[in-house]
Amino acid sequence: SYFGDKSSCVENANTLNLTSSSSVRGLNSTCIGKTPLSSARSVCRSHTPLMGYSVTSSSAVSAHTVASVIVAVVEGRGLARGEVGMASIDLKNPEMVLSQFADNTTYAKVITKLKILTPLEIIMSNTACDAGNTTKLFSLITEHFKNVTFTTVQRKYFNETKGLEYIEQLCASEFSTIFMEVQSKYYCLAAAAALLKYVEFIQNAIYAPKSLKVRFQGSEKTAMIDSSSAQNLELVINNRDSRNGHTLLGVLNYTKTPGGSRRLRSNILEPLVDAETINTRLDCVQELLQDEELFFGLQAVISKFLDTEQLLSVLVQIPKQDTVKTAESKITNLIYLKHTLELVDPLKAALRSCSTQLLKAYYNSLEDTRFGIILEKITTVINDDTRYTKGCLSMRTQKCYAIKPNINEFLDIARRTYTEIVDDIAGMITQLAEKYGLPMKTSFSSARGFFIQMNADCSTLPNGQLPSEFTKITKMKNTYSFTSADLIKMNERCQESLREIYHMTYLIVCKLLNEIYEHIHCLYKLSDIVSMLDMLLSFAHACTLSDYVRPEFTDTLAIKQGWHPILEKIAMEKPVSNNTYLTEGNNFVIITGPNMSGKSTYLKQIALCQIMAQIGSYVPAEYCSFRIAEQIFTRIGMDDDIETNASTFMKEMKEITYIIQNANDKSLIIIDELGRGTSAEEGIGICYAACEYLLNLKAFTLFATHFLELCHIDALYPNVENYHFEVQHVRSSAGNKEKIAYTYTLSKGYTEEKNYGLKAAEASSLPSSIILDAKEITNHIAKQILHRHKSTPEMMKQRAAYQLAVRLVQTARNSRLDPDSLRVYLKGLKKKYEASCPAPGKNMSDG
Repeated sequence: SYFGDKSSCVENANTLNLTSSSSVRGLNSTCIGKTPLSSARSVCRSHTPLMGYSVTSSSAVSAHTVASVIVAVVEGRGLARGEVGMASIDLKNPEMVLSQFADNTTYAKVITKLKILTPLEIIMSNTACDAGNTTKLFSLITEHFKNVTFTTVQRKYFNETKGLEYIEQLCASEFSTIFMEVQSKYYCLAAAAALLKYVEFIQNAIYAPKSLKVRFQGSEKTAMIDSSSAQNLELVINNRDSRNGHTLLGVLNYTKTPGGSRRLRSNILEPLVDAETINTRLDCVQELLQDEELFFGLQAVISKFLDTEQLLSVLVQIPKQDTVKTAESKITNLIYLKHTLELVDPLKAALRSCSTQLLKAYYNSLEDTRFGIILEKITTVINDDTRYTKGCLSMRTQKCYAIKPNINEFLDIARRTYTEIVDDIAGMITQLAEKYGLPMKTSFSSARGFFIQMNADCSTLPNGQLPSEFTKITKMKNTYSFTSADLIKMNERCQESLREIYHMTYLIVCKLLNEIYEHIHCLYKLSDIVSMLDMLLSFAHACTLSDYVRPEFTDTLAIKQGWHPILEKIAMEKPVSNNTYLTEGNNFVIITGPNMSGKSTYLKQIALCQIMAQIGSYVPAEYCSFRIAEQIFTRIGMDDDIETNASTFMKEMKEITYIIQNANDKSLIIIDELGRGTSAEEGIGICYAACEYLLNLKAFTLFATHFLELCHIDALYPNVENYHFEVQHVRSSAGNKEKIAYTYTLSKGYTEEKNYGLKAAEASSLPSSIILDAKEITNHIAKQILHRHKSTPEMMKQRAAYQLAVRLVQTARNSRLDPDSLRVYLKGLKKKYEASCPAPGKNMSDG
């Protein structure tokens, strides 16, 4: 061990009893019996990465999609039920994230947080699934995460005292303020204790003292987007094809590193709620767009970084057993560390002339002398020309000759032996090629070692076959791959020589790591800088491909000529754009229009633009202003919602119940097609009641519906506005039938397409007598409804007064007009108010 006593951090794991199941099926039986450690190891090994992995290339940005997060969840008992503690650690990133919060009976916060983490494995106490006494939280988690490995450990390992001890032992000194944040948060500490114990067991390694980054993540710092809304909006996964990039992540993801891609994903799922932090990011994006040299200079450097987080994770773990695999891994990652540190100066040079606050702070952070100290110590032992390269043989050569000559005499001898064997292999293959007159060449793969490869047509070979001394022959098109008995023996000698080289190199590397370890925590800072810069560059890149604008943050949601960012990517052209305007005084918008007129697309567009603004991205619009949303809820109707069936209706009710239980005055609520899964009368009643409840909040709500009766709610509530999507009626060339042309344009008022179903019936072969009867009945019902919703002059006057008051409050809060312009604006408001008030004695209907 090069980091000190292996047993000093965590106690021996030989008593850890656990049960693991890869699915919910058979869970009851697996939870009852306690599995001893020895038999549980094989369960874990198949799905959990062990110590022998190395950092991947930055070209493999998609690597972040492979699950590598382990989460421990624990809930309070008795009166504390509903208080939940969580601790998570990414096996590719030495950072433990703690959270504790009170949740309601739906456990929406827990499910949402777990969905964001996309865990490899979830750990809970065995008491959560006791036979006949399974907790609701346990049932919900196993229901939502059927494809995630689920493990229960004994309750005694969820120990808050032990959790605090672990954090004191393992947390790097730079993050020691965490003690003040979590010392009274017993449930997240208990989860941390069980998690660290379990990770030690499955990784067969422990974290070095003072090596982990530990942070507490409060839910109040980010907006909450529940998993159903994230799915409805296709934030990170396309609903039709999970491999398809037509998502918000796909629109914005031009990152060059795995860390940048991970940060972007987590930001999309948990947008910021602090306007100052968002504007700091926007300042950076603006500078990157205005300064081409800065943009391309930074992008060139960032693209060379490997997965810094994963590199850190490997460096701070102490293997319990020294094997050839762990030795090779450590050597590889020391080379990666050298490569990473050599990029610090170019990154500083790229940032030197920047002017925004955040970029300057990053430049100052890179002035940390520890980067130079570590690199200097590495270069005293490692060859200057040793570097990260692509190709397994090339990288193998780098590892063999990483250590400078004359440091270890036996290592120098072993390397000479290895070189001679490799030369002998090349010479032998050349001789075989001459012997048989065939175009043989030396090839190498990590699986096969050295082998022979040849491009030749089958007809050129004697009897169409290779000579008999060649074995393990494979053919792909005209390329033959094969070996021989002598080559297999030489490969074995080569491997034996390599093992000696790696062993001696490993001893030197361990000594070197022990010397640099006290300085290595500056890499946490570097990792954070690289991933954030990568994400900001990605935002700037997305802006160059479309006409996005910088958002402002006020108390108003105002979008001028905004469009759907994902639709633009799919269509490869700019979609139809529309305006949006919501304020505290006009915070509820009802949207009507026939099927396929653009309602659902428009609603999703508003939510996507809000999320883009709150992560620090520019937005697809000519101008935009947003009020910070603390929660974003969506209930989007699917095509099959039109069918009346019990399951659809229950899904609707669950979604609207969740929204009503969790929404507050700072929410953005998107509801599309509520009440379609039941009768028209019940659907209207449910919609009306839901609207009235939401109208009591100051939340911004957009409500799309086919129930035109709902539009008349604006007579009772002056903060309701009606909008509709226009359609045009076009006669066919024959002149006997009409068809509808969709404009996808939003206009004020509600739709006049009241008889869309009748028009569809007319276009069909339904008998004309039935259509005439249907029209007569429809007109009769419409008149009755209209009569019930007449607006009196007094109601109209009250509405006009309300609208005037709203405009005056808005002007007082946000106006930047000079006195003369303000006077003109106020006169205009007065005229509008007078025009909105009906003449005395006049009785009108809003319809």
